[in-house]
Amino acid sequence: MKLLAALVWLLLFLSWRTEAFAQNPGQLEMADLDPIGALTQREIQLGRIPGAVILVGNPTKILYRKAFGLSAWKPEPRPMTVDTRFDLASLTKVVATTTAILQLADQQKLRLDDPVARYWPEFGKNHKESITIRQLLTHYSGLRADLDLTTGWSGYPAAIGLILAENPFVQPGSQYLYSDINFEILGELVQRISGMPLDIYCAKYIFQPLGMKNTDFKPSRSSASPIAPTEYMEGKLRWGEVHDPTAYRMEGVSGHAGLFSTADDLAIFARMLLKGGSTKGVRILNRSTVEQMTRPQSPPGMTELRGLGWALAAPFATNREQLLPLGAYGHLGYTGTLLWIDPVTHTFVIILSNRVYPHGKGNANPLRKGILAIVSDALGPQTNEKILAARPAIAAYLQRTAAYPVIHPATQVATGLDILEAQNFAPLKGLRIGIITNQTGVDADGNRGVDLLYRARGVSLTKIFSPEHGLQGNRDEKISSGKDPFTGLTVYSLYGETRRPTDEMLQDTDALVFDIQDVGARFYTYATTLAYAMEAAARRGIDFYVLDRPDPIGADVVQGPMLEATMTSFTTYFPLPVRHGMTIGELAELFNREGKIGVKLHVIKMRGYRRQDWYDETGIPWIPPSPNLRTLTEATLYPGVALVEGANVSVGRGTDTPFELLGAPWINGRKLADDLNRREIAGVFFIPADFTPDTHRYPHQFCHGVRILLLDRHELNSPLLGMELASALHQLYPKQFHTQEILGMVGSPSWVQAIIDGQDPKSIASQWSSGLKDFSASRKRFLLY
Repeated sequence: MKLLAALVWLLLFLSWRTEAFAQNPGQLEMADLDPIGALTQREIQLGRIPGAVILVGNPTKILYRKAFGLSAWKPEPRPMTVDTRFDLASLTKVVATTTAILQLADQQKLRLDDPVARYWPEFGKNHKESITIRQLLTHYSGLRADLDLTTGWSGYPAAIGLILAENPFVQPGSQYLYSDINFEILGELVQRISGMPLDIYCAKYIFQPLGMKNTDFKPSRSSASPIAPTEYMEGKLRWGEVHDPTAYRMEGVSGHAGLFSTADDLAIFARMLLKGGSTKGVRILNRSTVEQMTRPQSPPGMTELRGLGWALAAPFATNREQLLPLGAYGHLGYTGTLLWIDPVTHTFVIILSNRVYPHGKGNANPLRKGILAIVSDALGPQTNEKILAARPAIAAYLQRTAAYPVIHPATQVATGLDILEAQNFAPLKGLRIGIITNQTGVDADGNRGVDLLYRARGVSLTKIFSPEHGLQGNRDEKISSGKDPFTGLTVYSLYGETRRPTDEMLQDTDALVFDIQDVGARFYTYATTLAYAMEAAARRGIDFYVLDRPDPIGADVVQGPMLEATMTSFTTYFPLPVRHGMTIGELAELFNREGKIGVKLHVIKMRGYRRQDWYDETGIPWIPPSPNLRTLTEATLYPGVALVEGANVSVGRGTDTPFELLGAPWINGRKLADDLNRREIAGVFFIPADFTPDTHRYPHQFCHGVRILLLDRHELNSPLLGMELASALHQLYPKQFHTQEILGMVGSPSWVQAIIDGQDPKSIASQWSSGLKDFSASRKRFLLY
């Protein structure tokens, strides 16, 4: 049911969003990938990684291949080289173990849906008799993450004994649990079925036939190819010995970790998969097996989709967050490695780093995310239709399951609508109701709150009100009132002739219900519509219900300049900082008391919500709250990029990635990107970009500027990002950039003047602290979670 409802909303979204997608992916050139170097060097300078090897290629050529930084700095500095061997960590699962298991399946020596116990009878003890090989490969076995490391066991036989003693943590097939134990079992199966230990089998049937000369378990330090060390563990540096603690105790050979390789060898492997399982006359896997391996193989009805061994994702594309999470596949490794393969654009990316050197405190995620974004940007946008045409097996899967996949955790947070529904709408019994809502007002199963209230016994839904962008959330103009085709009720537009419910609209109404997803930024009209409706309800003495929803960018963070009290407007109803850190229900409480509205307010709280949760951590599927906030990334950047939107620059409205772009015909994109990157703005990186908006600022004009890559949302101070953008534009283009026009979004003439006077943006941001402190003290009184 949830999948079908998600399909309906996805199709509605696809039906109206801007048709700016190219029909063919761009052709990658080496120059397109130049920003990789600057990004990697910055990550090294920030101390997140000591060095890295990056390789990008396709079936016919290597497009990018470079080494950066050091592999080690003690006892003397060791420059990273392109032939450095790395501990691949969990890439072992897909490069070695999955490939070996599927080779045996191709040879009909095993069947994926057979119980493991068929080939390993002792394994069936302790309620594991039903676990299948497919469940191991997809992480649906029900087994926990790893073996117990609190005792002093060691040796491969001891690990096997612990595996036999394991009980499933949950019922096999019922839940996705990423588990190293799954692949430890698969490694043992390779040995039992082939008669060879995993490392010997893989060398003989995978690595040697492919010519992967520097890929093996337990590598020799005497080889000409250097090895990147990992971490000091128990007082000793792991250098040529596996980093993973369990694999280390298993003597260096396990199905989940232990493999070492180079970027060049992994490129051979990636090309083999892109070519359907063979390369240079050597067949490793059947073509049909590669296709099966890289499309959804999870149990029916499960929302976490996995291939066989591989994680599934959207292809490389600028708009990848708006696409089906299918088409490409890849895997990460704990030590800082990545292998990502895209059969749609025929591109692969290899990132190798030893981010755990020397004390396990590095972080390769910003590098990995940034490089994937750079490659995606260079390839341009995609369409779901193009993906399905390139991957017919996925199209067949979707047709068979009759639903588009929604990959998210099982719903943890229940919204105010979910809670009210669970109460059978008891608080509204006997009342004539008007609901203020849009496309975001749905329950956990995707049902509209409008329809739920319309059908609810004892409740009389008599009218609907819609905010800016309309009931479907797809329009960017003034909207007239009309009829809802599903219920036949009048839909009164609050973004047309009036922006407030009139007395005439509220006749024969006992209560108003508000259910709209906010975005967590001060400048957004939904909060003003909320306040205007509360004022109207207070005037008529009727009750007002707010069905609470999350702050999508985290309700634990307060950032940015305060709005001066004299500058309130329809865009910004109340003096708030740019990031207010409040849910829509909490804003209602604040408006009611601080704004002295005096309405009879009832907030239906969420269940299971934590203030620090970002939207994708709530388990609630993302529905774009407005036409130009199509992804959570765009919503995260919005409080910063929108600060300069009032001036004469395009922020990407009218393109496939609004608020991830900034530009104008008079900007030099490379110069602006270099200037902003020199500022080392936490959480983001900039690459030059050219784009042509279809609408809004500079429609159908060729704009030059930057693409903003979000690397770490937790590090990002988005209002500071906005001031950095304003400062850079003012300094580089004092005659072209209309700095004064950002006033409405910044909210205070003093901060705009500070930009004009050349103050450092970080210094400006430090001056926000007193206002934020006072606001935070007041805000505490209205927090519900």
